[in-house]
Amino acid sequence: MDIKNKKVTILGAVRSGVGAAKLVKKLGGIPFVSDNSDNERLKESAKQLEENNIDYEFGGHTEKVFDCDLMVVSPGIPLDAPIIMDAKSLNLKMISEIELAYNFCKGKIIAVTGTNGKTTTTSLVAHIFNTANLKCYEAGNIGTAFSEVALNVKENEFVALEVSSFQLDLIDVFKPDAAMILNITPDHLYRYDNKFENYIDSKLQITRNQVETNYLILNYDDENISQAYKSGNSKVLYFSLDADQANGCSLIDEKIVYKTNGKVEFECPTSEMIIRGEHNIMNTMAAICAAKSFGVDNKNLLDALRSFKGVEHRLELVREIGGVKYINDSKATNVESVWYALKSFSEPLFLILGGQEKGNDYNKIKDLVIEKVKKIYVIGSSSDKIFNFFHSVVKTEVKKTLEDAVMTANSEARKGDIVLLSPACKSFDQFTSYEHRGEVFKKVVNKL
Repeated sequence: MDIKNKKVTILGAVRSGVGAAKLVKKLGGIPFVSDNSDNERLKESAKQLEENNIDYEFGGHTEKVFDCDLMVVSPGIPLDAPIIMDAKSLNLKMISEIELAYNFCKGKIIAVTGTNGKTTTTSLVAHIFNTANLKCYEAGNIGTAFSEVALNVKENEFVALEVSSFQLDLIDVFKPDAAMILNITPDHLYRYDNKFENYIDSKLQITRNQVETNYLILNYDDENISQAYKSGNSKVLYFSLDADQANGCSLIDEKIVYKTNGKVEFECPTSEMIIRGEHNIMNTMAAICAAKSFGVDNKNLLDALRSFKGVEHRLELVREIGGVKYINDSKATNVESVWYALKSFSEPLFLILGGQEKGNDYNKIKDLVIEKVKKIYVIGSSSDKIFNFFHSVVKTEVKKTLEDAVMTANSEARKGDIVLLSPACKSFDQFTSYEHRGEVFKKVVNKL
């Protein structure tokens, strides 16, 4: 892709949009950034764009967005938005930010997608490779835009890339050296005409351009994946909690075992890992498949698994006070994530739920809540719905703020209990992001 002296419009001015604009500028293109909103979240974006002499507009899209040779669309913009429909009518070429960055990245890409577990797995992949002295960048939804690092990656280096379905919707030649699909459960269906099959198809886009020298790492236990993926060009490795895999990872006698053609190549007892829960065993299996695909030696792999502490805002132990543990799982923005969180603990739980949601089905966690949860504290715009669902089966109390919920839990929890923030909802009713929500939780806990 040659974008020197080309006009490139970037729609969306948050993390990936700013990264794309800076990359275009470095490559000699002429970037223009346009964002429909004009709020506090864009102050830092404006500062970065001005520092790089990049033209931008906030608070609405003008006709200038269409004066371009290429349009880069940020993942937050639905493909049926008026601005996108207008661009389509003009036959403008539109790509995602990961597609842009891919064209200028010389290293090998390990792309991670799935409904849940992407961030933990991406971070673990990077940790494993860096422990093995194989330089690996973390990028994508995990925090740093792919565009920010693409030009820095050398041919013998790696990128662990967290990829969302929204980013995959606008790829063209994007071809990861290894791709993994961790799981697929209903999420973001408002972006896919409320059709689950459309969401599944979007996830499978990660395999679209792969060839026989590439690897595809799949969850053998996920029925949605097994029903949707029939065949492809890449080498397939499976991971499973239930079935012994001849090529890939299995859980055998509380050990994660990696095999090639039925021969054991590596094993690690789950008791030696810091992160806990069945979901993290599966995330670890996927990461091991990627590591062994690129020749990471067993000693470095074992050292990495023993030292990986997990990621911020995902089952993160904040503090233990008087025998009560406070766990920050703010990244749990859907019901499936909360299911995994509840499965991870045997201790009695005080659970904080709530935020902004659309159509959550709490039946999925009802039995686990009855089994494990002493009390639920409900916050946010979904309070009434969650209270009405749970109050007849477990003690449930509505609190005005997250701070109120933590303070009440602190007064009611006893030694051996866990206070768990695992909201099952997005954060945008009271916070700017799940990170912001998690930081507020940690701040309150650390003041106790």
